[in-house]
Amino acid sequence: MSKKVFVVSGPSGAGISDIVAAVFAGREDVSAVTPITARKMKAGEVDGVGFFFYDLEGWNALKESGDLLECTEFAGNDYGTSRRLVLEKLASGQHVLLNLEVERASQLKKNMPEAVCVYIEPSPAVLRERYEAIARSPFEVPVRLRDADRQRALSDFCDARIVSDDLEAAVAALDALITE
Repeated sequence: MSKKVFVVSGPSGAGISDIVAAVFAGREDVSAVTPITARKMKAGEVDGVGFFFYDLEGWNALKESGDLLECTEFAGNDYGTSRRLVLEKLASGQHVLLNLEVERASQLKKNMPEAVCVYIEPSPAVLRERYEAIARSPFEVPVRLRDADRQRALSDFCDARIVSDDLEAAVAALDALITE
């Protein structure tokens, strides 16, 4: 069976980190790819653990070579996913599972059409409950719901959707996609 790249995305509160962690824990044939960045290392960070660090010249060379499957700038720093690192994992016999924001997932899908993109979110009622449980002010819930609506509207490129009201069911659904 050929190995594939799976990209999951969805709004905050969808439980994606828990779902991905459970899949990693339950499968030996699924791996992450360490992201790359052009930001400076912080004290205690090690290159290759958490991130691979590049200087701006090296980052620009990666962009120009087409090695970046997706990239974004956040808080003045560049982050992305290396095509070479993804292909190395696939060649080693591993599926690759990435957790990316919907805009970054869309970029990756354009640059690697064979990737399987999965949009994960709870039902609207459960999403609202989750946001109400974590909100620090009454104004936060509508802002989060608008952002979730925006992300959903951008997710038409996704190949599959998983409802994450129940963690165990969502993990099983993602696991089944990987097994197909």
